[in-house]
Amino acid sequence: MRSQVAASETRSLPVFGMSCQKCAAKVQQALETVDGVESAQVLLAENRALVVSGEVVQDRLVEAIEAAGFLVPSGPAAQWKIPVHGMTCEKCVAKVTKALLAVEGVERVDVKLALKWALVVARVPQVCEDDLRKAIVDAGFRLEPLPDEETEVTPEVPASIEGTEKLSFAVRGMHCATCVATVEKVLLGIPGVTAARVNLATEQAAVQYDAGKVQSSAIFQQVSRAGYTPQTLQEAEEDDSAGRSERNGLVLAAVLSLPIMPLMWWQPLGTLTPWIIFILSTLCQFTAGQIYYRGAWTSLRNGSANMDVLVASGITAAYGYSFLAFFHLFGVSGEVFFETSAMLITFIRFGKWLEARAKGRAGAALRSLLSLQADRAVRVGSDGEETIAASDIRVGDRLLVRPGEKIPTDGRIVEGAAAIDESMVTGESLPVEKSVGAEVAGATLNTNGRLVMEATRVGEETILARIVRMVEEAQADKAPIQRMADRVSNVFVPVVVSISLLTFAGWWALGPNGFLFAFKMAISVMVIACPCALGLATPTAIMVGSSIGLQRGILFKKAPVLEQIARLNKLLLDKTGTLTEGRFSVTDVFAVNGDDRALLQKAALLEKESTHPLARAVVEAVGQENLSPDVVEKLKERGGYGLTGQVNGVQLAAGNHRLMEEQAVSTASVDPQAGRWMAQGKSLIYLAANRQLQGVIALADTAKPEAIRAVAEMKQRGLAPVLVSGDRKAAVKFLAQQVGIDDVEAEVLPGDKQAIVNRYQSDGFQVGMVGDGINDAPALAQADVGLAIGSGTDVARETGGVVLVRSSLLDVVNAVDLGRKTLRTIKQNLFWAFIYNLIGIPIAAGLFFPTFGLYLKPEFAGLAMAFSSVSVVCNSLLLRRFNRKLLK
Repeated sequence: MRSQVAASETRSLPVFGMSCQKCAAKVQQALETVDGVESAQVLLAENRALVVSGEVVQDRLVEAIEAAGFLVPSGPAAQWKIPVHGMTCEKCVAKVTKALLAVEGVERVDVKLALKWALVVARVPQVCEDDLRKAIVDAGFRLEPLPDEETEVTPEVPASIEGTEKLSFAVRGMHCATCVATVEKVLLGIPGVTAARVNLATEQAAVQYDAGKVQSSAIFQQVSRAGYTPQTLQEAEEDDSAGRSERNGLVLAAVLSLPIMPLMWWQPLGTLTPWIIFILSTLCQFTAGQIYYRGAWTSLRNGSANMDVLVASGITAAYGYSFLAFFHLFGVSGEVFFETSAMLITFIRFGKWLEARAKGRAGAALRSLLSLQADRAVRVGSDGEETIAASDIRVGDRLLVRPGEKIPTDGRIVEGAAAIDESMVTGESLPVEKSVGAEVAGATLNTNGRLVMEATRVGEETILARIVRMVEEAQADKAPIQRMADRVSNVFVPVVVSISLLTFAGWWALGPNGFLFAFKMAISVMVIACPCALGLATPTAIMVGSSIGLQRGILFKKAPVLEQIARLNKLLLDKTGTLTEGRFSVTDVFAVNGDDRALLQKAALLEKESTHPLARAVVEAVGQENLSPDVVEKLKERGGYGLTGQVNGVQLAAGNHRLMEEQAVSTASVDPQAGRWMAQGKSLIYLAANRQLQGVIALADTAKPEAIRAVAEMKQRGLAPVLVSGDRKAAVKFLAQQVGIDDVEAEVLPGDKQAIVNRYQSDGFQVGMVGDGINDAPALAQADVGLAIGSGTDVARETGGVVLVRSSLLDVVNAVDLGRKTLRTIKQNLFWAFIYNLIGIPIAAGLFFPTFGLYLKPEFAGLAMAFSSVSVVCNSLLLRRFNRKLLK
């Protein structure tokens, strides 16, 4: 124990880099976790924190703030928020960040792409705002927006900052890529909406808007006016009317159309048979086929032409001609083909039903994750136990979790211990032992112990909710490869209608088979053309790929990342916490008298009073049960030196070489051994008693168990790994040789990692940066793909396109493999979507009829169109089998 306890004092620390109340709460939480801190209050407007504490070294407070991702400047400083316009991607963010950091005196830069500003912390009076503005302009960006400037959406926009809100909702009634473009156009036309993104596969829209100019209800109203049905995500989850509608429509169409085919050849009712056919086809046309007329009207009213326009035109032409011929109107007479329109409607509805089922299977992973949440909890209070709904849990509530029950929300264990199954969050199959003080995540499973926990996060702030939100945003995003399909879809329907008219004109004017043959050919062209497959090719693959990643603890934050990661050929690996465990352990002990165990126990006497990582490692090596009960008196800890204290009248000192020099302790007897350990990158703790050296302890942050295998797998896939570290070159090379890495970047300052990434990019490499997502933020942003290694429960990382929840290096390889497989699937989908139309339209137009006698009846053309969409979705579903091939 410490002999004295200092009186509490209040300290004021400057804290820069905070942009919102969430940042302030993060700083406060970080400070309150420091031992000795009694309370902390963060004043956002004044950029400072008030800390009430006892005997706490100020360096620990600074370390806690900086570990949370914020800055405590060493001297007079100021913070500016400067508008930046003209940025379109993360590369632009990296360029602005680099330009501002190049201004001498700038200590921190945080650039927000979506909000179009940069938060800059710099020393004053060395730096003024004009210097920063000039740096932005010189980098090729603007301080003011252009009059017609549009804002692109990004999934990294924080909600409720500077009046910006994000809204995600379901949109029913979309059938193809043209519908997507129509809804996006409607949304972007609403005053106050700055960005919109609509996804056909998930049938969802994500909107960014100014809450001061427009309300969510007005957004819903405009979507409804456009002819579509907006729903909240919860309503959409509970509403299966769309699936029922597709099924019921198919059954109705089949019941009405299937009798028509035999009646065309077998006429049991004589002259009444054609009337039966007419009645059945008419009912089918205006009941089961009504959906296409409504969709076509909606599309044309919005100034576009979608798949419904093609289908409605085709079935109207077939039915309309047959109607005129049947009643001999306007001089039209001859063969009727009511079966064509009826069978067209049936086949297309059959395809849409299959497509809806396949899309439902593609999104099953995310829905199953949502279903893991507990719906009830047991709250423990002064009145005893009370069962409540999970939605009624509040931060600070104490909750009882029995063996076999789910953890109801995120929290901290205050009583008991148990093995927690976290596989649904991290993908890790083995339960993790947790006891008092440990963090637990909602929806994980208590396998064997009675726990009392305190809720720390509820509702949308829980880990599971953040993971789901991240995956939903990735699935709703658009990959760059989809732009080609979108451009084709924009002109698809007008081009197809033109080809249909040319087909009719050509066969009627030049063909020997007359008007009816030409007419059927034109209808076939109109109904075989399918923009749906083009619209589904990319989003369905993205949906399945991101769902596989979700199951394995690999979270893709944006759809483009799945495409970009497939092209990587250089991987920069941060050392501490990425390639290594991130925690020290005792590797070697050298006692002058030969008694290594006694040396460790003496060192642990002092180190047990410290929270330094090296001190904790020494105590762990001895074991709590083996610690001496002796009391340490006159204990003193000095940052950068070590600890001194007195035990039973003996003056002890444990620390680095600098402390030994200050204490006039000679280390000559251990210098040869210490030198060898230092060359291997190990940290040293010397122990002296009454100014006589007792020995030296070596500690190292050891490589992760999977590091050697992961590096070998990277090389096998053509990914050249590079170890990046701030440690001495000899130490970095030693670790690199251990794990099989050939290239190293040593003695690198944190701010220089971005320059290293840039250098490799300049040499033509596609660079991936693997780091912790906080200290490596500039490098992660600069890289073509940033992979942020999480810690099992920390998934809310703002920097990096990929979050690896399990902190496993094998997941770096899995992320690349999954990206490559997803991109391959997208290319296959697009190939089949394009080749289907490139082959199908000429066949339907009769191009091969003169030579091979090959043509398609309109009803079979419609069936082919329906199955083209189904084939694309099913090909994406085949991607699910790849889950078994990922490394474990």
